Amino acid sequence: MTNILDDKLQTLRSQIDEIVKDLHDLTVQIHHDELARTVSDLRNRINEPFMFVIVGEVKAGKSSFVNALLSTGKEICRVAPQPMTDTIQQVIWGEKEEVITINPYLKKITQPVEILKEIAIVDTPGTNTIVEHHQEITERFIPASDLIVFVFEAKNPYRQSAWEFFDFINTEWRRKVVFVLQQKDLMNSEDLAVNEKGVFDHAVKKGIHEPHVFAVSAKQEIEGNESESGFLPLRHFIKENITGGKAPILKLQNNISTSRNLNERIAKGVADRRKQWELDVAFRKDVAQNLEKQESKSLRQVDMLVENLIAGYDRITQAKEQELNDGLSFFTLLRRSIAGIFTKKANAQQWLEGLAKDLDQELHLELQKKLNENVADLADSIQQMAKLIDLKIQSSQTVLRNNHEIFSDIAERRANVLQELQDTFHRFLNRPENFTADHLFPDKRTPTTSIATGSGLAVVGVILAAVTKLAVFDITGGILTTIGVLFAGFTSSAKRKKIMDGFDKEILKGRYALQTELSGKLRTYVTDIKVKIDANFEGFDEMLAQEEGQIGRLGERQRGIGERLDVVEKAIA
Repeated sequence: MTNILDDKLQTLRSQIDEIVKDLHDLTVQIHHDELARTVSDLRNRINEPFMFVIVGEVKAGKSSFVNALLSTGKEICRVAPQPMTDTIQQVIWGEKEEVITINPYLKKITQPVEILKEIAIVDTPGTNTIVEHHQEITERFIPASDLIVFVFEAKNPYRQSAWEFFDFINTEWRRKVVFVLQQKDLMNSEDLAVNEKGVFDHAVKKGIHEPHVFAVSAKQEIEGNESESGFLPLRHFIKENITGGKAPILKLQNNISTSRNLNERIAKGVADRRKQWELDVAFRKDVAQNLEKQESKSLRQVDMLVENLIAGYDRITQAKEQELNDGLSFFTLLRRSIAGIFTKKANAQQWLEGLAKDLDQELHLELQKKLNENVADLADSIQQMAKLIDLKIQSSQTVLRNNHEIFSDIAERRANVLQELQDTFHRFLNRPENFTADHLFPDKRTPTTSIATGSGLAVVGVILAAVTKLAVFDITGGILTTIGVLFAGFTSSAKRKKIMDGFDKEILKGRYALQTELSGKLRTYVTDIKVKIDANFEGFDEMLAQEEGQIGRLGERQRGIGERLDVVEKAIA
């Protein structure tokens, strides 16, 4: 039966070792050196005995406590009036007594003591030591510990630094803890009882359910006064709860608990990272939707501008067409011809030339008025598109901050990408060349040179006014040139139909050109600005795509480790 249990324990230990190995790979993958070191320490100690870690303040009597607990009659951990524990001392079983220096802060002491076959004891410097690195190294032993023995001076177990260290143990790692009031021989029984009750109550307030508090005297134990030393209840607790074959199972359970703690920290970090990614995706979607909305608004402005131009164009040309039609009747032409012979009144040719001139002036005045009324609205709509996105960028929500426990590097990378987006967008807004339209009006000279010193958004209205006026007047000017040629050489009413047909044809041609060319180019201009604005998000979009893949892979690995821990935990139970 013993062999069967040993085989089962070895199988479970191997399974936990594989899980911890994968957990270590995960911590390396997320580039978290501290967690990787913690998991590495945990894996290195999986095959070690059940580990007691003795903690407490300087001169609380920790080393004396260890010597008394081992009851070898020797001073395994040095004791003196001044603080002696200047390194962490891990006391383990060995066939002979030996001290092995691992590094300047850690040494292993082997002892042929029977209890050390089931447990290992780690004696640490005081939690309030002034020696550099000692508390940091002590904290590294906590995740791999199986039981924390918190040693207080029996006379004063309420020091803040000791309980702050307890908070670290209890909050960060939820380790099993027993409380020891050392040097009880220096107190009377009444005061000792008060302090025992005080530690018990304080531990309960800190969230410990039924805390175990022992008052001991290492001095009395070493001197052979076992009945008064208080070590008998402590040894009974150890025997009932840890030794006697229980330690290997308890250690496996503690390994699972620590692994789960680390895995849950990563899970929380991944959840925070996913939440930030979801917020960023929502922000990016909001930007895209606002761009679409503002583009639609600007395109409606384009349609309104062109519609107003066409309405003015139709009103003027229809009036002139009626005037031309009336003026080209037989009797009107006859009167003009006769009047031209005997008076200084304009003849038919001169009248046609005047009509063409009036058409030119009225069209220019009407279209100029319509442009002045509508270009400003279009420019404002385009400017609002850019300004709105600028505000969106500045107000993007951040939950993954640079001090994040797990993913501070990812938070910093995101902050850098977002800052680069802000900087790039501000540069984009301030460059006039980003808002010119030379490619849309290659044969028109836009006033870029004269406004190069202005900001990009400030030039939108100037450029729109310039290019639209040039385009409109080129179109109408071309119409009038053709009509002028059509009127030239007019001699008789025989050409009346030809002139009317030609006039109608040119007016319709001009109307079509005005509507399609100007609408098409202005709509293209609006869409181009939107595309240019959106292009500023290239780096941000790349980050979102990378984050989506990485978060998915990390989440899958983390969940897999959690599921495997569940399986092993059930097998142990």
